This record gives sequence, structure tokens and C-alpha cells, in this order.
Amino acid sequence: MQAEGIVGDWVDLLTFAKTFTSGIVGSATTLFMSAGANEGNRSYVATERITGRTEDGHEGSFTVQHGGMESDPSTWFGHIVPGTGTGDFAGWDGSARIQHDDEGAYFEIELTT
Repeated sequence: MQAEGIVGDWVDLLTFAKTFTSGIVGSATTLFMSAGANEGNRSYVATERITGRTEDGHEGSFTVQHGGMESDPSTWFGHIVPGTGTGDFAGWDGSARIQHDDEGAYFEIELTT
């Protein structure tokens, strides 16, 4: 999707849906913006609204913002946006960084409250 007023291929804006199948089982709506045209050397920032249920039966929604440079995992950041939790996730605060393994990407969440 091209954002209004943006000319050229130096930035891209996407929206998409995700499905989570373990940890929190549910879905997310994602707004994703990347900069740079060379795969592996781009940067990105994403905001996701996650709705689901934990394996112990707690359920609700919360918003995560994450990003970084594709080529440098030390730049990757992610956090739960304070005040966005609903249901059993109300009051959630902490980090939510994207990690990768053989099965793909997943969030590593560390709650501070």
C-alpha cells in the first residue's frame, strides 16, 4: 500500500492479519511499515492488536509495538503499549520482542506487572 504523499519505493506500508497457535492462541491485526529496498537491510516498525487466550484460560486483547533493523537483532525492540490491555490482559505492561526459530517468528513476552 502506498501512503498518500509518499513517492518512490523507499518505504512500504502493509496491513495484514496473523494467527497465533501457541502461548497465546488467537489473532492479530498488524500495521507494518518498512524502510529500505534491499532485503535483509531494511528497518521496520509494526503495531499489532493481539486478541487471544493463554494456555491457562486467560483471555483479552493488548497492543504491541516492535521494530528494528532486519540485519541486526541487537536493534530489535518490542513493548506492550501500556493501558491497551482488555479482559484478563488489562494492566499488562512489559516487553514483547520478536524472536525466530525453526518454526518461524514468535513474541517473547516479559511482563513487568
